[in-house]
Amino acid sequence: MARIRVGVIGAGSWAVASHIPNLLRDPDVDLVAVARKGPEQLRRIQERFGFEFASEDYHDVIDAGIDVCVVSSPAAFHREHAAAALAAGAHVMCEKPFTIDPAEAWSLVDAAEVADRQLIVAFGANYLPMVQQAKQLMDEVGIGELEQLSIVMSSTTRELLSNTGSYPQADQDAIPETATWTAPTIGGGGYAQAQLSHALGLGLWLTGARVESGFAYMSAPLAAPVELHDAIAFRCDGGAIGVLSGGSAHLDADANKHALEVRAIGSAGQLQVDLQREIVSVFRDGRQTFAQVRDGDGAIHCRGPI
Repeated sequence: MARIRVGVIGAGSWAVASHIPNLLRDPDVDLVAVARKGPEQLRRIQERFGFEFASEDYHDVIDAGIDVCVVSSPAAFHREHAAAALAAGAHVMCEKPFTIDPAEAWSLVDAAEVADRQLIVAFGANYLPMVQQAKQLMDEVGIGELEQLSIVMSSTTRELLSNTGSYPQADQDAIPETATWTAPTIGGGGYAQAQLSHALGLGLWLTGARVESGFAYMSAPLAAPVELHDAIAFRCDGGAIGVLSGGSAHLDADANKHALEVRAIGSAGQLQVDLQREIVSVFRDGRQTFAQVRDGDGAIHCRGPI
């Protein structure tokens, strides 16, 4: 069996803390090339994980002859980096937020179809076993036609998005650069892009909903350069309505177990998925079905997409 040649463009905090270590779990993977800015950090990451090549120019990763590319650069560069990898024949896993401009997102979908390559977004929560059970319940039991959808998230990003500190899960070899998160032209926004995109990806995947329109209120306390809190009302194809809200919470001892909940009401039943409290249930025809989940099952990781 041929070994899988992997390249990484943008070895930032989450790539170093999660994506690259999870790739190393697979004995058939060769870490071929890595690109990021900052020669000293680049050298440490190359030595730590055993990449064959390292460069500050992402083209060197593309030219290394890779089968799979992890694009975890700042959001403003996702389209350029993912498009180059697809054109070179690599499958691509792109970090969220996928792109800043929706038109760029659809252009990447088209590029993947032309290249006949896989293109996925790193929505780690969708691959948690308890969430997979929730999807199975929705497929097998269901709630009828979706009528209303509520999605709520909070996570410890106050310091990061207000330029007063870093992300609590940041790896010491890849401390997030401020501009990546708080320069609108690079990150695309604040909490909605940085974190709430996870929650939206979860809610839409579980229910199969597609949003056609929405309206948002945003709040930026602490004189933050981007918003820390969002409240969005939206309408879906088919007439269902919903709310999506979230905000930058305070630091705590269990920062990886964020508040993240999806509740859906359908024509025939209801769904509840609560990652913080580890609850998965579907109510239909007078009967409530619970998935078997354990303490800790709601902690976010990204082993599934890799």
